[in-house]
Amino acid sequence: MPSVQLYDTTLRDGAQKEGISLSVVDKLNIAQKLDGLGIHFIEGGWPGSNPKDIEFFTKARSLTLSHSKLVAFGSTRRPRANAETDANLQALAGAGVKVVTIVGKSSELQVAKVLEISLEENLSMIADSIGYLKARGLTVFFDAEHFFDGFRANPSYALRVLEVAAEAGASCLVLCDTNGGSMPNEITTAVEAARKLTAVPLGIHAHNDGELAVANTLAAVNAGVRQVQGTINGYGERCGNANLCSIIPDLKLKMDIDCVTDGQLAKLTEVSRYVSEVANLVPDASLPYVGSSAFSHKAGLHVAGITKWAESYQHIDPAQVGNQPRTLVSELSGKRNILYKAKEMGLDLPPKGEEAQKLLNQVKLLESRGFQYENAEASFELLVRRANPDYEPPFELVDFMIVVERRRRPPTRKNLEEMLSEAMVKVKVGNKIIHTAAEGNGPVNALDEALRKALLQFYPSLIQVKLIDYKVRILEESVGTESQVRVLIESSDGVEQWRTVGSSTNIIEASWLALADSLEYWLLKQKGGK
Repeated sequence: MPSVQLYDTTLRDGAQKEGISLSVVDKLNIAQKLDGLGIHFIEGGWPGSNPKDIEFFTKARSLTLSHSKLVAFGSTRRPRANAETDANLQALAGAGVKVVTIVGKSSELQVAKVLEISLEENLSMIADSIGYLKARGLTVFFDAEHFFDGFRANPSYALRVLEVAAEAGASCLVLCDTNGGSMPNEITTAVEAARKLTAVPLGIHAHNDGELAVANTLAAVNAGVRQVQGTINGYGERCGNANLCSIIPDLKLKMDIDCVTDGQLAKLTEVSRYVSEVANLVPDASLPYVGSSAFSHKAGLHVAGITKWAESYQHIDPAQVGNQPRTLVSELSGKRNILYKAKEMGLDLPPKGEEAQKLLNQVKLLESRGFQYENAEASFELLVRRANPDYEPPFELVDFMIVVERRRRPPTRKNLEEMLSEAMVKVKVGNKIIHTAAEGNGPVNALDEALRKALLQFYPSLIQVKLIDYKVRILEESVGTESQVRVLIESSDGVEQWRTVGSSTNIIEASWLALADSLEYWLLKQKGGK
């Protein structure tokens, strides 16, 4: 098939997702990542709408992009105004880019009910705006807003809008499913009608309100569209935009369209997670291709299959998109899961012996008591290592006690009462027993402080380890405060991160189990895993 241009609008449309607020530096850094991914056009923002986007385009002039072209976005001139004096068009012309995209209405109802102008005035706004920008030597893409809704209601007017934009000099006519409610067959019909009308290349801009943005984009490509617009991770207003992290591998691996090189495609997962991090959003594990669960295997039957033939339960090689397979261990697992997971960790268990079966039985027993290992791989590795009779833990808990009390503050303080938590622990390291105590901001923090106070005497490098996330889940809500609880702790040494789990009817004990695993795992790794 002919080549397809990739147009990314993460920095504008994607930034309209609830909860995202990108700084100018964030946008510049993301632009560099998108360039490395092989994106052809990066829409940087709307320079006529806010100071941040004005600053972005000013600073973007110093960016060194090897593949991408920056695009400025804006709208047509105002109704009954002059393009020469329109502030928005002037901002686009002065943005310092060679490509601009302007949006205009292509739906009769939108023109009448939203703009409240005549259909002819709308056509004039489109023609005047494109002509103004073309006269200044710019390449102009035209976003035909609400095109598919407009085509459904009045196809002749929607097509007339495209015709006027083409005659004015638009280099690409982008058909927008702005409300995200179109079906793939509707997309195909409208694109085919537009192709018969004009030889100007067509584009597609789909929203995901019907969970069809990617499907609609691919349908448009099959019907002849040559530019696809979308965002990284599908970020965008309401339900989001078409997800380029799915579209790009679909085009290249499924439709044989070389929109990026093999090397660029291998950066896809990295870019996806980078944008999530910069946007301060938790990466969606279930995203196709780039999610951490995209190639995870939990059922024992599946793991047995991929150990023999990787393609038995994977539609592509994860390495093609920079991802990797994962084997999960749970009560649904078979012995193959245990063997495969242990091998990933560099621990060889004999496939014919009893060790793997005993571990599987132990996992199933512990999961029945609230433990869960598929997101706590550090705890699972410790479980495997502790099954070895020669394993020597770096420390052992003898006992602990925690006191929580309410104390009165001096009368001069506004809040006359405060909560105090104090933990006392006894820990055995080698042949020595250490007894320490520490106060903390809550019982878990106090326990953490007391444990570290004891262990730092023997393992001073533990000071690098920080607890970065702490989650508690109630497993049996019907029994109230007597419920089993699961605690998941995420820790980091500044370089790597790992997760551990604990479960008990006592939240302090569950926290201790997860906390102790976290420190034991790190100490084990410092000794070379022995």
